[in-house]
Amino acid sequence: MTRRFFRIVLTLGTACLLAGCSTYERLSELGSDPKLAPIASTAPAKPVSVPMPTPPAEPRGANSLWQPGARSFFHDPRASRVGDILTVSISVADAAKLSNTTSRTRTNSDDANLANFFGLEKSLPSAMTPGSLVKMGSDTSNVGGGSIARSEQINLTLAALVTQVLPNGNMVIAGHQQMRVNGELRDLQVSGIVRTEDITSANTVDLTQIAEARISYGGKGTVSDVQQPRLGSQLYDILMPW
Repeated sequence: MTRRFFRIVLTLGTACLLAGCSTYERLSELGSDPKLAPIASTAPAKPVSVPMPTPPAEPRGANSLWQPGARSFFHDPRASRVGDILTVSISVADAAKLSNTTSRTRTNSDDANLANFFGLEKSLPSAMTPGSLVKMGSDTSNVGGGSIARSEQINLTLAALVTQVLPNGNMVIAGHQQMRVNGELRDLQVSGIVRTEDITSANTVDLTQIAEARISYGGKGTVSDVQQPRLGSQLYDILMPW
């Protein structure tokens, strides 16, 4: 009981600390629009720092069209090195509909008697009848039903950076886009792994060709804030057993 009490106190304390941090952040932005994140990993008033390709070991000759490390004689506009930019097209149109129904019925009946047992049945208490010692019955019935209907449609386009080239030639990409309109901040993030062969001649790649894709599309501001339940309400829903 004591251990459970300490767990509840610890949970409440953690929730209060989180609520305090969130409250402080909201108070610091009172009267102003949500702040945009810095480009890549830069801090304010510092040069932009993004992944860049490794410079070639030997400079290109003054009269030569061949670049050291080039895969072909002609220039390929598609992203292939760390720091290159490509366009990611996100088009999702999913629909799912599931319906399940379960019905179960069971009836049990058990009888037991001891009419003759070497004459020992006569020694039973007068309240017990040898011909009807046990008589039990049970009925169970369960009916369940459930249905899911979901429809999602997303159409987005954003630019992403090549952050890493894997040993097999596949590239790790990451893109981050923020837009602030009327005090409401929209935040879009995408990351994953793409093959060079799947990048089109226009330097674009589709979401269906990105492995380990991670898409995040959210918002921050007054409208998004009123759509989220308070921390106290979330904690109440978790702790209440009914």
